[in-house]
Amino acid sequence: MTIWNLGSINIDKAYRLRHMPRPGETLAATGFHKGLGGKGANQSLAAARAGASVVHLGAAARADDWVVGRLTASGVDTTHIVRHHDQATGHAIILLDDEGENSIVIHGGANRTLQLDQFKSAIARMKGGDFLLMQNETNLQVELAQIAAKRSVRVVYSAAPFDIDALRAVLPHISIIAVNEGEAAQLTDLLGGDPDVEGMLITRGAEGAEYRDLRDDRHFQVPAFAVDVVDTTGAGDCFAGYFVASLDRDEDIPSALRLAAAAAALKVTRRGAGDAIPKLAEVEQFLAEQS
Repeated sequence: MTIWNLGSINIDKAYRLRHMPRPGETLAATGFHKGLGGKGANQSLAAARAGASVVHLGAAARADDWVVGRLTASGVDTTHIVRHHDQATGHAIILLDDEGENSIVIHGGANRTLQLDQFKSAIARMKGGDFLLMQNETNLQVELAQIAAKRSVRVVYSAAPFDIDALRAVLPHISIIAVNEGEAAQLTDLLGGDPDVEGMLITRGAEGAEYRDLRDDRHFQVPAFAVDVVDTTGAGDCFAGYFVASLDRDEDIPSALRLAAAAAALKVTRRGAGDAIPKLAEVEQFLAEQS
């Protein structure tokens, strides 16, 4: 089957700091890195490197060929990435402290200019059994989710950056919601309980992850692997991409969670976001070395 991704594409500019700046404080960075990011691009890279057939639906500036090139080099179908002369590629300013934690500011740029008619040929190819990944970093979320759901495509929505109004609008068409622990707490508090969807994937950082099957009332958990953390940027996207790629191969939930947890563990040992996502062979080797 195919994993379609209505996904953001960002250029990440990461600054390493001794600690996060306090209000009014100016800090000198101890390091700088520019690379490929955006929750959408990260998830496409992760799913493709996990062995899935991935088609990315998005947009980037014509001047940033290297961005699209990195996706293509990892096996992502980039045919449906719209190229602009007059729109900047989305970008993110990432602050990383010595503990590996991060704070991020994003600018949507081309990610917020998408038009449905730009993806007519892709939509025509979607079929039952496929997956559609989405995140709250592009427009067209509701329109494409509605079309996908009518075609029996399972919609997996990463509710970040968290916005309850955006989530409510797309919620009727979602199969699986992917959130971190804080977002899950916000979601259940604002809705007064679990959402009416097939399942929730909740990543908990160093505490591992959980999948709640909301149809059969079953919970599956996986612990995090013990590694030396260098950079947590994009770890949740790596987890989500690997998890959906496993579901696409008809693997069971525990197997999908374990593979995704191993991929995320490897990712956080490396600097960067999309560029740091491991390939399937690396993840399998990592798992083989675990006791």
